[in-house]
Amino acid sequence: MQSDRFHLIGAVFIILEKDNKIFLTRRKNTGWEDGKYSLTGGHLDGNETATQAAVREAQEELGITIDPTDLQFVNVSHLITNSERIHFTFVAKKWKGEPRNNETEKADDAQWFSIDKLPENTMEVSRETINWYRNNNIYTEFGWDKK
Repeated sequence: MQSDRFHLIGAVFIILEKDNKIFLTRRKNTGWEDGKYSLTGGHLDGNETATQAAVREAQEELGITIDPTDLQFVNVSHLITNSERIHFTFVAKKWKGEPRNNETEKADDAQWFSIDKLPENTMEVSRETINWYRNNNIYTEFGWDKK
């Protein structure tokens, strides 16, 4: 007999870092946080590891290829935004190809920003994730105080 258990949504973020800059895309037509810059990422599709999801999302969203061994795990966060989730964050400092907006139906801008001067309209969770990375916070919780 199967019990009715809570199911947590899993997602990944990828921090592309180069020359003290972070690559961000500006969301559009997603229905959530549109008009704000975000880290690359998305949901785990099931039957894939977080690392595999990060590699897939980087290819889908940015058109780049990341070798899984070039991903460094930096954070896991149990958070509440528009739903309760668990986010796995990786940083990549090496990849093949030039990152670009590869999903123009979901983003209207993509560019490098100084890690010290992110745009004002950066999603709060992306901004916090970058701060957690910079401060070596491996486990974090986000949004629970707003619940």
